[in-house]
Amino acid sequence: MITLHHLNQSRSKRIIWLLEELEVEYKIIPYQRDSVTFLAPPELKSIHPLGKSPVIEDQGRVITESGAITEYLISKYAAERLAPSRDSEEYIDYIQWLHFAESSAALPLLLKIFVAKDGAPTNFLSDYAELELDKVMSYVDQSLEGKRYFVADKLTGADIMMSFIVEALNKFGLMERYPNITQYAKQLATHAAWQKAEQLEVQYG
Repeated sequence: MITLHHLNQSRSKRIIWLLEELEVEYKIIPYQRDSVTFLAPPELKSIHPLGKSPVIEDQGRVITESGAITEYLISKYAAERLAPSRDSEEYIDYIQWLHFAESSAALPLLLKIFVAKDGAPTNFLSDYAELELDKVMSYVDQSLEGKRYFVADKLTGADIMMSFIVEALNKFGLMERYPNITQYAKQLATHAAWQKAEQLEVQYG
């Protein structure tokens, strides 16, 4: 059985979605953020030294990092269903979007979150975060023109990874700027496993 160490309001929600899509046996060990600092509890460090989530345990291995977890689980349990063939040109697009979520897309969102939480005026960071966020999200929006999903007109691990970015954008109230991302978010929400992940996030949140 796979064990997911799940931190509320974190990237691990998308791993719940993935596990539901895979229809594998798993269990969730929930952790709660500190209500004041919003940091993860120290108990997570007993699983991995960094004390971050998501973390999974599978067959005696501890695996961290959302992208690595997603690639590992799909390769092992659903390579043909949630990823294009490695021999296809679509596979290149797939791995680019899969890793885009934790690289180019994540940085401006995290900067915006940190600036908002700090609440103090900045000389550079706030404006940079706004400009970079709009540049990146405009690119994402253009890339979704006429598409239901990022790759191969079907749900893949790239969509599951990018779902965190879409949700973060929505939490900032910025979704209306990007009509294609808005439509894409509605498409993701049609999946029963996505809906189950939403329910479990509320349950453990």
